[in-house]
Amino acid sequence: MLLAFARLTFVSPIALGMNQQEPDHKQGTTFPTELSIRPATADDVPLILAFIRELAEFERLTHEVIATEDDLRRTLFGEHPHAEVIIASIADDPVGFALFFHNYSTFLARPGLYVEDLYVREAHRGRGVGRAMFTHLARIARDRECGRLEWWVLDWNERAIRFYETLGAQPMADWTVYRLGGEALAKMADDGGSEAATPFGGAGR
Repeated sequence: MLLAFARLTFVSPIALGMNQQEPDHKQGTTFPTELSIRPATADDVPLILAFIRELAEFERLTHEVIATEDDLRRTLFGEHPHAEVIIASIADDPVGFALFFHNYSTFLARPGLYVEDLYVREAHRGRGVGRAMFTHLARIARDRECGRLEWWVLDWNERAIRFYETLGAQPMADWTVYRLGGEALAKMADDGGSEAATPFGGAGR
């Protein structure tokens, strides 16, 4: 799986602060007049899982989805929620979602907002729904005094990359994503993993 890292940095007032019903001049489209975006609740868990599975199918990663409704209910709406979700609907018909959580920049000494998933159903793509959700997320980031809005994108998803560039996002080409998961994570936790030398530098920024 090839991934790129993208970042929208807030160095001035909100970069995506248009009204949801105003024309999108860069795209030549208008946001749907009946579009609404709301925070998800525990009642939305079946819908969230359906969106996750649809996104995984689009990304050719269905074999990696092991999430269950119980898992989502516990980790998103339990005593200690680990992330937040917004649902986009057109005329009460759910058409997309985004899942996000806070990270932190040591260099800025400010929190950031990381978008784990943002998905719009195929029949509603190209209508401004994705841009409206990014606008919504950017406003959350601004209101919470975040320094950045960040996400990953698959390298082959050229349509998404072009869209992100219209938002003013910049690819973080100098960075490579590393991950410990499954048996490697368990081994690291149990006995420190391999005996390779500790790398210089760090993972913050």
